[in-house]
Amino acid sequence: MDRPSPPASPTTDTSSPELSRTSSPATPAKPDITSPVAAGWDCHGLPVEYEIDQKLNITHRDQVLAMGVDKYNDTCRGIVTRYTKEWEKTVTRLGRWVDFENDYKTMDPTFMESVWWVFKELFKKDLVYQGYKVMPFSTACGTPLSNFEAGLNYKDVRDPAVVVSFPMKEDEGVSFVAWTTTPWTLPSNISLCVHPTMEYIKILDKKADKRYVLAKSRLAQLFPIMNNKKKWKPKMADELYAIEATYQGSDLVGKKYKPAFDYFASSEGSEEYFRILSDKYVTDDAGTGIVHQAPAFGEDDYRVCLAHGVIKKGQDLPCPVDSNGLFTAEVPDVKGLHVKKADDTLIKLIKESGRLVSKDQLDHSYPFCWRSDTPLIYKAVPSWFIKVEEIRDKIVENNKKTYWVPNQVKEGRFHSWLVDARDWAVSRNRFWGTPIPIWCSEDMEEVVCIGSVEELFELSGVRVTDLHKDVVDEITIPSKKNPGTVLRRVDEVFDCWFESGSMPYASKHYPFENKEEFEGGFPADFIAEGLDQTRGWFYTLMVLSTALFDKPAFKNLIVNGLVLAGDGKKMSKRLKNYPDPNVVISKYGADALRMYLINSPVVRAESLKFQESGVLGVVKEVFLPLYNAFRFFVQNMERWESDKGANFVPSLEMVKATENPTDVWISAATQGLIKFVHEEMTAYRLYTVMPALVGFVTQLTNWYVRLNRDRLKGLEGDVGESEKGLQVLYHVLLDVTILMAPFTPFITEYFYQHLRKFQPSYSEAGEGGSSNPVMPGKSDSVHFLNLPAYDESRLNENAVEAMEALQVIVENGRNVREKRKISLRTPVKCVTVIMRNPSAHVVDSLNGTLKGYILSELNAWDLVIVPEEKEHEWVTLSLMPNFNMLGRKLGRKMKDFKTHVTSMSHADAVACLENGGLDFEGLTISAKDELISKLSFSREGDHWESKSTPEGDVVVAVDCTQDEAILSSGRSRELINVIQQLRKAMGLDLSDKVEVFFEESVGINTVESSVAMNVNLFEAKFQGAVPLPKKFAPSWSVILRSDTAEIGGSKVEVSICRPAVAGKNGVCEAVGYFLSTLEPSNVANESTFSITVDGKETTLKQGEDFWGSTVAKLRGTKGLSWL
Repeated sequence: MDRPSPPASPTTDTSSPELSRTSSPATPAKPDITSPVAAGWDCHGLPVEYEIDQKLNITHRDQVLAMGVDKYNDTCRGIVTRYTKEWEKTVTRLGRWVDFENDYKTMDPTFMESVWWVFKELFKKDLVYQGYKVMPFSTACGTPLSNFEAGLNYKDVRDPAVVVSFPMKEDEGVSFVAWTTTPWTLPSNISLCVHPTMEYIKILDKKADKRYVLAKSRLAQLFPIMNNKKKWKPKMADELYAIEATYQGSDLVGKKYKPAFDYFASSEGSEEYFRILSDKYVTDDAGTGIVHQAPAFGEDDYRVCLAHGVIKKGQDLPCPVDSNGLFTAEVPDVKGLHVKKADDTLIKLIKESGRLVSKDQLDHSYPFCWRSDTPLIYKAVPSWFIKVEEIRDKIVENNKKTYWVPNQVKEGRFHSWLVDARDWAVSRNRFWGTPIPIWCSEDMEEVVCIGSVEELFELSGVRVTDLHKDVVDEITIPSKKNPGTVLRRVDEVFDCWFESGSMPYASKHYPFENKEEFEGGFPADFIAEGLDQTRGWFYTLMVLSTALFDKPAFKNLIVNGLVLAGDGKKMSKRLKNYPDPNVVISKYGADALRMYLINSPVVRAESLKFQESGVLGVVKEVFLPLYNAFRFFVQNMERWESDKGANFVPSLEMVKATENPTDVWISAATQGLIKFVHEEMTAYRLYTVMPALVGFVTQLTNWYVRLNRDRLKGLEGDVGESEKGLQVLYHVLLDVTILMAPFTPFITEYFYQHLRKFQPSYSEAGEGGSSNPVMPGKSDSVHFLNLPAYDESRLNENAVEAMEALQVIVENGRNVREKRKISLRTPVKCVTVIMRNPSAHVVDSLNGTLKGYILSELNAWDLVIVPEEKEHEWVTLSLMPNFNMLGRKLGRKMKDFKTHVTSMSHADAVACLENGGLDFEGLTISAKDELISKLSFSREGDHWESKSTPEGDVVVAVDCTQDEAILSSGRSRELINVIQQLRKAMGLDLSDKVEVFFEESVGINTVESSVAMNVNLFEAKFQGAVPLPKKFAPSWSVILRSDTAEIGGSKVEVSICRPAVAGKNGVCEAVGYFLSTLEPSNVANESTFSITVDGKETTLKQGEDFWGSTVAKLRGTKGLSWL
């Protein structure tokens, strides 16, 4: 279920990526999903009206009435769909499957009619009433806001703070004093409030010679020096004041006082005004402990005055401020002034009357209108309410039936909001919205609620096709109680949050259409929205579904955090503090942006400071490596097909049969990943799935492909080994492609379209795609496929654990090399590994099938896994207290305990761990979680270098001895690297054979010596070819490319040449010319050639007169002692 999107601007919302069943499904995609979710558009409400007001320079409600509500609404209607095409383009480009052709809009008559039906159902259940509500009010927009909206834009401001005196009626020589930061509310004051149990005092202010009553704990409000701890001395009190009486707050209740202004002293109901009330909301953390009450401008003020009978429900309040925040004629001294601009005048009047006790400035955080960026006020407005408090217990119970991710939002923030939920004011004094469907008489004695267009026609005789205010306000309904009179519609429209909460019903025009479809799919499987909707959409959905059906509107909910600008502030179109999303998508692709957001704190309901570099990081760290692995597969599959002369056909049987340890591991890891994704997606935990997928891509690209690069290229083992590896890589790539498809729909579709072609069912693929059976190959899109089911038979925890150990050893071995600055091209003699309590199967694997991989990765000649009985010869086990766990348990004993455990011998520490802990001064200390153990290398000798894991359970030590054998092997690898770079520069394939010759400076034979000592290394790397000194190259050799490099500290020229037949030394020019025309691969089986030279026939014998290569010649003639 999708909440309608705001159409006003597609790039100004501060939110996380919208999640839907198609973009981030919480359950595996199913083949019967053949139609996307319909798009929805929020069309009504303040954002649209504010934009029109700005455009038409409208500042007062009267201007709209003068213009005509019909023209005003037509203007609103004209802009709401302005950005729909831009939204469609962006949403589609992001890979969200949404039906824009069959969309719905909250301004559609069908949607509005269903909203009427919802309200009528509540009205029939007696859950609707009219009353006053003090609400955040935007004077710039002339409308009340929800508390949710009021919390969107707080700013630090400086306001006047005054203390005003209110003389007692019974003794005008004594005054109550109250502190306020809103002097403009003082003309509307009708009571003062104290805390019933707080201590109050009457004092004589000796300097002013006046008597005041205030909270004893708030004397510093009158005498600020008391806040200065350095200057204030208790004896100074006698100079400032004298306490003459003490009271409890309840003692003051009912006492009358003289107001600061008498504008409402004679108004209706004023006989109950200007008295002391009590309530526990009064605090002594600021002010005087006495709060001035203006019920028209304070929520608590209204509540307390109502509870004490100062005002009554339905009775008019002293509210001399109009909808634009201007004082009315009821306060003539500031008539026409905006409330915020009236402060100075009112303070001046209070001072002139002798009632101003003190004046100051206060810096504090204050709510601003999120649209107009102007200060809000709180103002009582007549409103229509839903009786939320009456059904609150049911709402709380229905919330318990839902599943939220993360759960703490449901159990914490949302639950707390629900248990304290108050009646919901659903009306707004605006024009562009769904009209509240109540028609009533002037005295409100006859009230009719309309629930449909048909009902309106039956009662009024008017059939309408539009339900907006300008249309329905003209319709009257004949009175049944008083014939000859008519009922007229009330003025208000619905708060747009009521429309959003009605979305499940109104989007389907329920109950007028789609009744069966709606009832079969309600509650929704899941919804997703931002954390800011806790008091917004989530709340309104729950209230209305409970009121209507006594059930939640959804089963599952993913709460997204908010995406903020890079500086941590809210993204703002005005501030331009974020990059254009369309530019980001164009630069990095939609998949990168999607993965960046889904793999971020927003899917854990936390905020994300958006960094464009993070999107680039996804491309570099995930997509490029994955694409390279895919390309590597394709290249080597094509090579295999060329060598084999057959087509590559996926074979799951071959994958299951392979015994290569890395094949077994990556297959097991893939099946484990599939299982994990199923479990986590079923639980809607996106925040665990994406890190697992990213981590797996790293395992695939950085470990499996790298460890098997030569094998997959066909350079290691037989052709069968290469095919096994390619089969494994193919199936892993296909599984990962399908798993990642919901998150990164574009790159996975690209992979799938290539990978599907190898499937036997590909030839059966029909057109239309969605009609295909769900089968890789035959299905036309990866998005038509189910998530793969995991194969339990291929899960192998032992293989995964052994591979984890290999990676720890290799990574720490590389760190050791870096510490000693030993290049990876230079071998090391031995790598020694000490592990704390390794599994037997791990040791067996490291000593067996995985040993060659470790030696290759670390370029080591030997690997030793130290057995447990000999670990004391290599390492020392040390123990440390886990301070976080033991701090409270040991207290002052911690220091002695630390000394005790850190002084243990290796044997004692081992025994402690094996025993599960130790006893210390009567306390049992657990080795599992209260002690931290660490292995430290203790072998003597400068030739050793070691590295321990952060957990201290593995130590990798390297014998860094550098003898001639080691150095020559390193130089040989440097030469290999030069040769490979030359081959790469020429664009040669692996199958392209060359001959290599090198030339050193006169008198230097460093490289030749190194080659001589490592002939087998070169033969294995270059298909039997061995680099040779240039002096042995045939004169007819063709150099393809050459370069000068520094190897072993000396300059060497290295050349790669076209393979050439070699002739015996001293052959004549004619024979040499003949031999230069021969292709080595064609003479392999020829033993003799007969040619004519100078008229004489000459026979050339292979092995005497020519050889297939220079290496073969030198070997046959023993021209080089080391070859």
